[in-house]
Amino acid sequence: MKCKRRIIWCLLVSLCSIHAMNAQKHSFLNKPSNKLQMAEYAIANLYVDSVDEAQLVDSAIIKMLEQLDPHSTYSDPQEVRELTEPLQGKFDGIGIQFSMVEDTLLVIQPIAGGPSEKIGILAGDRIVTVNDTTIAGTKLRTEKIMRKLRGPKGTKVNVKVLRRGVDGLLDFTIKRDKIPVYSIDASYLINKRTGYVKISRFAATTHKEFREVLQHLQREGMKDLILDLQGNGGGYLEAAIDMTNEFLGKKELIVYTEGRKNPRSEFRAKGTGLLQKGRLIILIDEYTASASEIVTGAVQDWDRGIIVGRRSFGKGLVQRPIDLPDGSMIRLTVARYYTPSGRCIQKTYGKNLADYNEELLKRYNSGEMINADSIHFPDSLKYQTLKLRRTVYGGGGIMPDYFVPVDTTMYTAYHRRIALKGVLLRYHFQLIDAYRNEWVEKYKKLEDFNRRFEITDGMIRQLIDLAKKEGITCKNEDEYRKSLPLMKLQLKALIARDLWNTSEYYQIINEANLSVKKALNLLKEKEFDQLFIKNDRPVGR
Repeated sequence: MKCKRRIIWCLLVSLCSIHAMNAQKHSFLNKPSNKLQMAEYAIANLYVDSVDEAQLVDSAIIKMLEQLDPHSTYSDPQEVRELTEPLQGKFDGIGIQFSMVEDTLLVIQPIAGGPSEKIGILAGDRIVTVNDTTIAGTKLRTEKIMRKLRGPKGTKVNVKVLRRGVDGLLDFTIKRDKIPVYSIDASYLINKRTGYVKISRFAATTHKEFREVLQHLQREGMKDLILDLQGNGGGYLEAAIDMTNEFLGKKELIVYTEGRKNPRSEFRAKGTGLLQKGRLIILIDEYTASASEIVTGAVQDWDRGIIVGRRSFGKGLVQRPIDLPDGSMIRLTVARYYTPSGRCIQKTYGKNLADYNEELLKRYNSGEMINADSIHFPDSLKYQTLKLRRTVYGGGGIMPDYFVPVDTTMYTAYHRRIALKGVLLRYHFQLIDAYRNEWVEKYKKLEDFNRRFEITDGMIRQLIDLAKKEGITCKNEDEYRKSLPLMKLQLKALIARDLWNTSEYYQIINEANLSVKKALNLLKEKEFDQLFIKNDRPVGR
């Protein structure tokens, strides 16, 4: 009897196990991911014609990500390299700044200490061939030329160079090396006590660069700072956190992130910043996004500084890079980030990516870029700053404390056509090519250049003649007069860049930057701190 019961029990256990296994198998087969795998396998092995299996998978991934949000994206291996190099802070190459001028690679500047400078490549040189392949006059794309010049550290590349004043071509063999990529475009004292720093991206080296710049400016007497984040599209979250630490007090919240599968993570200041005191103004515009908005939001929420400019882009989503076996990558949105007051500044998005991308155009059409009164936030998006309890808003970017409209006083259709066709750039290269040595000898310092150098009427006539050859003519005298000051300023700034560097470019071009002018006027106010209280909503003054 006991034996029979034991047999029955074993049979029941076996049946339960088989049922469980079948249930697991059924569950496994019904997983959506398995369905996708089976479909791909069937197409690759049974479809009537040959197929590119890798392309099929890429297309499926892209289509899946399109169903999520605008910032979850897929990049192939080549795109991954191109996207990550500027953020990593260095790449392997020959170390030159260059521009393609009339189908020729013109060296703007060899990077200081880089391999090209070490073997004698000079500003103004034209690289004609790379490893016996002619690149001048061949209409090769810039990306293809860059791939020829770049390569692993230690490898060599042979180039032939045309140099003004030298007969024939010069031969150089350049040994590639690690080339630094800087994220700070400009840093200088704008007056005796005010520093100006412009940051183009938040990369792996940005915080280190920023601390070095701050220390240098402080040694020169800087007490206050204008931080220019106009046009800065963001980058690494960690770089934004580290930079914000330079402004805030110990344990003050910088940002927190939270997502469906990611619990709340808080990031606080360490109290080790170099600029916890002193007046601070941050410049933003409609292209200021992501990591830039983290810095701006924290400074605004803690009433640490004044924000000047126009409403920022509005990207409050956090992406995690997921490396795939073939070198491609998925950047998947895993959380939202929130400013210290609790604001999520991500602008709304739906399934139509085109509408999302055209949102900035809608701002222009609605008049927002000209008048702050055109911007309306619902009460549900109201928040208060943490010290002075000022009203700020979430959703759709960060609204500045002081609004600065787009400058329309000097921009014309004539100037726009000249700029878009590259006429201004090509003409400035002609001037640099002809007069570089003379100007280097004549102007030892930027101050001397800025005071004495002028764009002559003859230069402007040559610029206009070059534009006419491109089919660009001015409609009337008023349009010409309106365009003239900006053309002269941009031409002078470009020449200064090529004689020195980008800091010198911005020292000149900022003379026409309305946001910089506004910041300087605010810093002249004797009761700077009272500006926060006076200005409970953004206004243009």
